[in-house]
Amino acid sequence: MSPERDHRPSPDALLAEARREGRGRLKIFLGAAPGVGKTFAMLETAHERRREGVDVVIGVVETHGRKETEALVAGFEILPPRMIAYRGRSFREMDLEALTARRPGLALVDELAHTNIPGARHLKRWQDVEDLLAAGIDVYSTLNIQHLDSINDVVEQISGVKVRETLPDSVLAGADEIEVIDLPPQDLIKRLEEGKVYLPEQARHAIHNFFSPGTLTALREMALRHAAERVDRQMVDYMRAHAIPGPWPARERVLVCIDERVEAERLVRFAKRSAERRGAAWGAVTVETPGSHALTEAERDRIDAALRLAVQLGGEPVTLQGDDVVETVLAYAREHNCTQIVVGRPRRARWPRRLGRSVTQALIDRAGEFTVILVGGAEEPRPAAAAARPAPAPAGRLWFGGVFALLTTLVATGFAWLIDLYLPIANISVAYLLAVMVVAMRWGRRAGILASACCFFAFNFFFTEPRYTFAISDAQNIMTVVFFLLAAVLVSNLAARLRAQVQATRESARRTANLYEFGRKVTAAATPDDVLWAVVHHVAATIHGRSLVLMPEGAGLRVAAGYPPEDRIDDKSAAAAAWAWAHGKPAGRGSATLPAADWLFLPMRTGRGPVGVLGVQMAEDADMPSPAQLRLIETLADQAAVAIERTTLVADVEAARVATERERLRAALLSSLSHDLRTPLVSIIGAAGTILSYDEALDAGNRRELAQTIQDEAERLNRFVQNLLDMTRLGSGALKPRVDWVDLADVVAAAVKRTARLARHHLVRVEIDPRMPLLCLDAVLMEQVFFNLLDNACKYAPPGTPIKLWAMPTPKHIVIEVADQGPGIPPEDRDKVFDMFYRVTQADSQTAGTGLGLAICRGIVEAHGGTIHAEPGLNEAGTSIIIHLPLPPELPTAPQGAD
Repeated sequence: MSPERDHRPSPDALLAEARREGRGRLKIFLGAAPGVGKTFAMLETAHERRREGVDVVIGVVETHGRKETEALVAGFEILPPRMIAYRGRSFREMDLEALTARRPGLALVDELAHTNIPGARHLKRWQDVEDLLAAGIDVYSTLNIQHLDSINDVVEQISGVKVRETLPDSVLAGADEIEVIDLPPQDLIKRLEEGKVYLPEQARHAIHNFFSPGTLTALREMALRHAAERVDRQMVDYMRAHAIPGPWPARERVLVCIDERVEAERLVRFAKRSAERRGAAWGAVTVETPGSHALTEAERDRIDAALRLAVQLGGEPVTLQGDDVVETVLAYAREHNCTQIVVGRPRRARWPRRLGRSVTQALIDRAGEFTVILVGGAEEPRPAAAAARPAPAPAGRLWFGGVFALLTTLVATGFAWLIDLYLPIANISVAYLLAVMVVAMRWGRRAGILASACCFFAFNFFFTEPRYTFAISDAQNIMTVVFFLLAAVLVSNLAARLRAQVQATRESARRTANLYEFGRKVTAAATPDDVLWAVVHHVAATIHGRSLVLMPEGAGLRVAAGYPPEDRIDDKSAAAAAWAWAHGKPAGRGSATLPAADWLFLPMRTGRGPVGVLGVQMAEDADMPSPAQLRLIETLADQAAVAIERTTLVADVEAARVATERERLRAALLSSLSHDLRTPLVSIIGAAGTILSYDEALDAGNRRELAQTIQDEAERLNRFVQNLLDMTRLGSGALKPRVDWVDLADVVAAAVKRTARLARHHLVRVEIDPRMPLLCLDAVLMEQVFFNLLDNACKYAPPGTPIKLWAMPTPKHIVIEVADQGPGIPPEDRDKVFDMFYRVTQADSQTAGTGLGLAICRGIVEAHGGTIHAEPGLNEAGTSIIIHLPLPPELPTAPQGAD
């Protein structure tokens, strides 16, 4: 053993503790049989809790007329029951909605395994308790051991009584506390005789049946054993939660193999009990072989019922496909680390089709490292021999198959007649074998065997000596026709098996193609509405029924899409959809929750949580999809959830991008306002304050300098506000050029004049080609462009350096360039400088700017149909802003000046 051990709590234990947060606590008073005092003990404990200050409310308590129990009920607040009408009568049920709204600290709910009257929210009372626990309400309840689903068949075998009201073992396993109320069998029988359990007439009948000493002893043993097993699990959970070191055995996994036999459900219950005793995970597996198509509807229903029972008991149902049942089961067991395999005992009376005698024996022989548990016991009654056979095919199909076999035999006889003219008799059988194979592949095994018999007699009658009689004179011919019959039957079976394999392959391919087609549709859908329409249309086509998708809206759900188009559902279906959304479990028709609804609702979940609810409505004669259909629908629901989330994420990413861009613009605008608006205002206020405070002390020169400062800063502030207004007009589309024929030289001269004071430390050179034609421009806007470019050049070019503006026409456009000898613009920023509020960061530059000047220039130039971009200056020094404007529709000659 390693000297150091990991003393950290296990992740499973921490996860279990996290899941308990916010939930109510469930305490179950467990008894071996009615009358041991479970309700009495529950009420006594509740009185103690009430004396401690806990708010206790009775949801439902059944006293059964016992005076001692009725005396304990007094003093508690009793919630009025809900009256439900069913088949012309009124029944009292616990008012779950009122109890949840009341929100007591502790609710008393008797008889946990009780079945609710149709019309209640849930099918079972234990599901009502789950809702109370989810709402954070503690619950006390009572339960008899015979109501556990996994020991239902054992109780029936012991007592001879079939218990109808059962609940999943997971309910008892999930209880936070269990208190066993034990009473010796003789004491319980004495209470029964005294009339403290049932009425006298019922008591006498019960003593001779369910309440016999042997039955009560067996039930008592099961109750105590379940309690002991739970105590052991609690000890292990405690050790894991508190990181107490100890020997941890490898986790076991039980796999039960089920088939179409009537004892399949018994195998599932045995596997559940076996796994629970070992604290192991478990699952149920069935193998579909090429012969599965021959199963009757009753046999298919048994397999489906066993798989559903496995789901209810907490197992994992799996359907596999394969030719070899044993190899398929062993491969799955190895892949999933199973340690024990549970199978039924071999059958002797009938030829096994799936897990019969030969398959079971082969599994035992080839198990190797696995432990195989062979479940024996008395075999359950089987149907009569006639009923046990596969259901006959429709009469029409049998008739057509027989006619086709006869016609094919006639055709084969004609071909054989031609063959007989040129080839030996041995080759004639090939034509008949071909006919048998065609019939078997087209109409199945029965028609193939019929064709074998017809071909055998035709071959014997027409082609063996003496001909045209069924007698055979030559011993060699006897062997020929006998081997022909064997070969024909063999070919018939092989062809029928091949046909079954082809059908199974087609079904598997159909399911795969269904998922592929669905994935292709939802992947191609770009918008949420397209995805929802693809989902409902594909699901409806898959189940040959109706489908709809409900999405959250406000505090409820709305029908987002339906096929056939549907925008409303009834109240029962709406309640089922809301429950499926809230709890993340199926609800509605065919499920255990709100089964009176017309729709079955499946939650659509992803890693981020639920995104909606998928509703399906089967055909009129189908109540619940088969396990295979349900798994396919659940897979479609998961893919639909991912597709819906994908479109949601795209919208979220776009919204995040817009929000980020908005935040960047806001930050840039605030930065500009804080500097470019505040700085000139400070200068103006300072200069004006100096004039006011020292007016008499200032000479004319100082006063003129301060006034000039006020003017310069006011003009600077005006340019900033004008840029903001221009940018706003550009963004809203309100800035429309008012073009007219103008001389570019006049526009440039006006811009240079406006920048005279800004460019006083620079030499501005203007060179315009004399061939420049008149242009269709908005003179005011283009003047603003040149002003912004010259202003930008004056800010960054060193004092004393020249700034050059030149323009010339080309055959394709007008080229205008403004060049300076400043630090230049890095290559990665040359496109970005024309974005709003973007400024090049330079470590040695203290020049302020808003990042709007060049953005306004681009907007105005593009409004004139031109382009603008930045390039490095001459010899890679400075920056050149180059503008391309379109040529005017006509090129009038510029007027020449007169001498």
